[in-house]
Amino acid sequence: MDTPRIKVYGSAAEITIAANAAGLHALAEQLVNLADPELGGGYHLHLDGGINLEEGSINLILARDDEV
Repeated sequence: MDTPRIKVYGSAAEITIAANAAGLHALAEQLVNLADPELGGGYHLHLDGGINLEEGSINLILARDDEV
């Protein structure tokens, strides 16, 4: 499988998450982990441009909020 590549960009009106197939799988795994019944609200992951995301991406936080 290719190296996961994820880019996040957007404006005040919309956000786009673009990824190759490996990146989509990696993002899906992170979301499944956040949905684990053993976790409660408040758990979150930070994805940062140039680190977990492609250079030029805006930062992204995936958050578990059981009150939503």
